[in-house]
Amino acid sequence: MRAISTTGRRELSSFFILQGKAPKEIHAVLTKTLGEYAPPYVTVKNWVAQFKRGDFSTCDAPRPGRHKTVTTPEIIDQIHELILEDRRISAKSIAEQLGISSERVGSIVHEDLDMRKLSAKWVPKCLNAYQKRQWCQSSEQLLEFFRRDPNDLLSRLVTMEENWLYHYDPETK
Repeated sequence: MRAISTTGRRELSSFFILQGKAPKEIHAVLTKTLGEYAPPYVTVKNWVAQFKRGDFSTCDAPRPGRHKTVTTPEIIDQIHELILEDRRISAKSIAEQLGISSERVGSIVHEDLDMRKLSAKWVPKCLNAYQKRQWCQSSEQLLEFFRRDPNDLLSRLVTMEENWLYHYDPETK
């Protein structure tokens, strides 16, 4: 059996209310008909109370709060640009500049940009096994090119990746 939407369940309840049925009777019919998809008794009781107060709406009422549309490609790009400009920028500062919550900034940085804080700087997380394998294969291909013609290698080589080198700096721990 397919689940019925909340609106559909409210409409069914409204139908039974108009027939003069009590909340317990409505709940029993919905449970028999919908099985595990039936609303709990308390919900049916609330729907009956709303209907008796004159609220005949079967749609969800708008709720306060911000819509979950903050994580957009544009916002992700803006956060990434801010981090690239200043690796020491805080999530709170990014949130203030973009007008979003610092929790959302943290989620975007960790999940979408796959970065973390290390010694007060944002850095990419470590490579996974697949990425490491690709790096090894690329390195082996470069070595093979070098073995064929060492002088021609640099003229044919185009680099496009960043390398992260870590060193001890007392100022940054």
